[in-house]
Amino acid sequence: MAVFEGTFTQTEPLRFALVIGRFNDLVTTKLLEGCQDCLKRHGVDVDPHGSQVDYVWVPGSFEVPVVARQLALSGRYDAIICMGAVIRGQTPHFDYVSSEVAKGIAAASFQTGVPVIFGILTTDTMQQALERAGIKSNHGWDYAMSALEMGSLMRQLRSNLAQPYAGNSQSLPASLKSANIGELSASGEEVG
Repeated sequence: MAVFEGTFTQTEPLRFALVIGRFNDLVTTKLLEGCQDCLKRHGVDVDPHGSQVDYVWVPGSFEVPVVARQLALSGRYDAIICMGAVIRGQTPHFDYVSSEVAKGIAAASFQTGVPVIFGILTTDTMQQALERAGIKSNHGWDYAMSALEMGSLMRQLRSNLAQPYAGNSQSLPASLKSANIGELSASGEEVG
């Protein structure tokens, strides 16, 4: 059997999209700076006119998932990093937005098979958001590290899993070796 693990080296072939919510830009621009610093220190060309990173600004965190999904569907990126900040206010708006953004980002990744990194700060106060965007540490760095690792891991998986494992084909019934699930359902054979 094999062990697959993402790396933080050999980043030249990797391509990233960064989706940044403009709302609470005092926080999100700091997250972006931390993310860019990490990528650059790991050999990624972060120049917006370069060939490795594209930047997409959206109005706020709620708009991040739909854009991330569209970018993932393009097939151009190894990973997508989503950054935003949702800060609790006096109304339940925070609960609705943070919940839907989390679900949307997860769905974008599940539906496309492209790593979509959840970099949306959900905090009670602006002070907490600023602490996570650079005063104490910058989570933008962490989001970039996740993207580097997952992007390289998925490249490994795609190249290694594209080759069929001959050992398993002998244990399959003849009807399953070349048929797809749709054909089996139509033929009335029981699957699973």
